[in-house]
Amino acid sequence: MIIDTHVHIGKMLVFDMPPENVLYSMDKYGIDFSLVSNIECAENDHNGNPIPQNLQKSQNAVLEKTLEFARANSDKIGVLPWLKIRQERPDEKFIKMIADNRDIIYGLKLHPFHSTTAPDDESLESVYKLAAEYSLPVVSHTGGCPEADSLRLYNAAKKHPEINFVMVHMDLGTDNSQAIELLGKLPNLYGDTTWVPVESTLKAINKWGSEKILFGSDNPIDGKDTYLHNPKGDRSLYQQYFNEFKTMVSKQDYDNIMYRNAKRLFGIKI
Repeated sequence: MIIDTHVHIGKMLVFDMPPENVLYSMDKYGIDFSLVSNIECAENDHNGNPIPQNLQKSQNAVLEKTLEFARANSDKIGVLPWLKIRQERPDEKFIKMIADNRDIIYGLKLHPFHSTTAPDDESLESVYKLAAEYSLPVVSHTGGCPEADSLRLYNAAKKHPEINFVMVHMDLGTDNSQAIELLGKLPNLYGDTTWVPVESTLKAINKWGSEKILFGSDNPIDGKDTYLHNPKGDRSLYQQYFNEFKTMVSKQDYDNIMYRNAKRLFGIKI
């Protein structure tokens, strides 16, 4: 079994990830369940510049669209609502959508890089109140700018021991060493494998055990065959996770990372 905890749909900036690509790739590459967030809530481009307002959508509208996809495929798709943490906060309608769709909503998604807002900012307390009230883990991009540094998510996790937090990417574009060290400092702080070299995941397992890491991929960011190759045709990192990694760790450790930790942390029942 494989549960991918980091999957996207939506069209924004240079990315176009239709729901059909998610379903195609899951079927072709043996993914049993995917947790999906919608990139149409991105607030800034890759240079930190605000995306023009005429190209943006409200987080309520984006959540409605994401829920439609998941509701039609609830046996294999769950939702991680992406919050626009620079410009918006959960309003009455957003909270009602959470309450009415709790069966297919498994956590909340933050993207400090595409919002240039740190997860330990005091303005996010209403987000964490919502997460605690509905027992929703918080998954957050880490890496690429000061606001997205893993230490900022650690600060939020330390302040909110009642909420589980996931460091997506474990500091993208680094050697992952800081994020790996932080994993062991709090019981409610986890990491994922999205663009994380297998060697870093092995270091995390050796240091803290296999219960602290979840499989994630960014699928289908490189197209419908993201699990197989990148746009240039080079072998995908995730082929290593599906194949070589399986021979490097025990079956229990492999299963923990590929699906058991996700089932436990997000309450996925498949």
